[in-house]
Amino acid sequence: MWKVLHQWAKPERLYQICGWCLPGLALAAAITLLLGWVWGFGFAPPDYQQGDSVRIMYLHVPAAMGSMGIYVVMAIAALIGLVWQMKMADLAAAMAPVGAVFTFIALVTGSAWGKPMWGAWWVWDARLTSELVLLFLYLGVMALYHAFDDRRTAGILILVGVVNIPIIHFSVQWWNTLHQGSTDMQQTIDPSMRTPLRWAIVGYLLLFITVTLMRLRTLILFQERKRPWAIALAHKERRR
Repeated sequence: MWKVLHQWAKPERLYQICGWCLPGLALAAAITLLLGWVWGFGFAPPDYQQGDSVRIMYLHVPAAMGSMGIYVVMAIAALIGLVWQMKMADLAAAMAPVGAVFTFIALVTGSAWGKPMWGAWWVWDARLTSELVLLFLYLGVMALYHAFDDRRTAGILILVGVVNIPIIHFSVQWWNTLHQGSTDMQQTIDPSMRTPLRWAIVGYLLLFITVTLMRLRTLILFQERKRPWAIALAHKERRR
């Protein structure tokens, strides 16, 4: 298994695989996001308590879920890179900016959603504060990756920071918070709202994969810029 992974993780091979996957992934992301947002913002009913402000959910919930999920995937990549000495630092680095953007979207949309209920744009609630810490972790990983030649430093920070993920998820259970409980789509969301939300979640996932592969190709090309295959590819692109 590890031999196969090593073969697939070779820079030139990985660059080609990413290129093959990108068109289909980008199209699927656009379709699912458009479907989820048009359905959610245009046709889903308003909430009986929150009214139309509940529609922020179609932006906020997928971004919040993605912000945590991306960090977990980064931690797995960092662990594989540190333990089995596979070149996974570029993959983690490709994910970090996407995770940071998702976290920022979650914070901004969460503040807008909570303003009518809380009476303030920001409160130092356990869920909000731990999500803000997650944003700083993403920014720290990005800074360390570009600051040191030894990519293991960023990997160590990723693994240390993974302890924040269960804090975010369980904060509404462990502390008395203003933030509502974690979303249970089967129990707490009406089917007319649940279906477009699921489409939006799938769309965010596909968008994350698409942007990550695009960034990974860019990082691979930069790291391998002096290799014969990268030089040949650059010459080929110039002739077009």
